[in-house]
Amino acid sequence: MTTSANPAQRGRRLLLHLVCIAVGALIVVPVWFGVIGGFKDNGQLSTNPLGLPDPWVPGNYVEIFTAGVFWRNVGNSVLIAVASTFVVVAAAAMAAYVFARFAFRGREFLVTIFAIGLMFPFAVAILPLFILLRGMGLLDNPLGVILPQAAFGLPITIIILRQFFRSIPGEVEEAATLDGCGPFGFFWRVLLPMARPALATVSVLALVSSWNNFMLPLVVFTDQSWWTLPLGVQAFQGQYSDDTAKVLAYVVLSMIPALGFYAIAERQLIGGLSGSVKG
Repeated sequence: MTTSANPAQRGRRLLLHLVCIAVGALIVVPVWFGVIGGFKDNGQLSTNPLGLPDPWVPGNYVEIFTAGVFWRNVGNSVLIAVASTFVVVAAAAMAAYVFARFAFRGREFLVTIFAIGLMFPFAVAILPLFILLRGMGLLDNPLGVILPQAAFGLPITIIILRQFFRSIPGEVEEAATLDGCGPFGFFWRVLLPMARPALATVSVLALVSSWNNFMLPLVVFTDQSWWTLPLGVQAFQGQYSDDTAKVLAYVVLSMIPALGFYAIAERQLIGGLSGSVKG
């Protein structure tokens, strides 16, 4: 039995390693192509797409770094992403606290409504959302992107935070009550500090989702001074459609802020997800 089981286990492990290598290659190779391609010219991209540049052409990155339009797009993306993240995390934390620590009639029905929101495609809502924003005078206004993004981010954020809040033992709340904490005091002074991993998780998810959002800013902003990086990438690609190397450099630079934030918060992100699953 043991002799026949070992080859089977080795075969499964080998298959698992091959799958992991294949998935890793699907992720790493396009990133490598983009980063290295930005240091090439179009001729090198045609003859040597995956190899090292010869010679290196840093001018693509330098030209983008010194362009005022790029930094304006970065500033707009940062403003909208940070504001959307703050709104969705703050609202979802309060809602998740109520759903997790208070029992009232209709609670599970409301949670189910938010869960159904996960299955609601954004593209279906784009036309009525545009009409609503136009009626409220929020076109060409950052709030026209911030508020809808926060609304669409509420379901997943509430679900993750609710599971984490439910995992906090009731004895902790009883001890806080004996120390004179009311419901809000327990939420603000005890629950939120204990929920830092979960808060970091939902913050990363909200920030990256906002950073990569293309359709909503495209619909809301007609004024190019409010364009975000995804719109800037599209405009840059249209302007330099014949210069693939320069487009690759722009795309790589537009990914760096979100990837950097994810790398910094990676440990908190994994801890928050594991805590929400355990809850």
